Amino acid sequence: MEEGIIFVLKNMNNQINIDKTNQLYPFYLVYVTENEVKFSYKDSKTILDLIRSFSKNQTTPIREAYEAFNEFSDDGKNMSFYSNLLNKAINSILETKEESMIDSLFSDDGTIIQKDEIKGIDDFELIAFIIIKEKNV
Repeated sequence: MEEGIIFVLKNMNNQINIDKTNQLYPFYLVYVTENEVKFSYKDSKTILDLIRSFSKNQTTPIREAYEAFNEFSDDGKNMSFYSNLLNKAINSILETKEESMIDSLFSDDGTIIQKDEIKGIDDFELIAFIIIKEKNV
């Protein structure tokens, strides 16, 4: 599995469920690597399967993992790397929303632009994140 991070986000804008395609609404799962959005919120089943596969039989925190995280982030004081990935995740949700709105312009039903559209990072709360790293053997 490629190194990256899985974000669990909650949409704080109760009026928005993009095209009713998010089965976990108001929650969003997004798997982001340093270079790309590996799986968008539309792939939440795949993301959940990945989480299940790498956490199977793991009942305690992995000491080496959280020690490496603490060292990399200066005990959580320098989260800029992860903040950039969080922005990528949220932007992927917003881009998908824009694409869906454009597609709906050409549908028989047309589109309705709502006053309470998703505006950006302030519409989401970070619930949890899972960092995926290669295991050092």
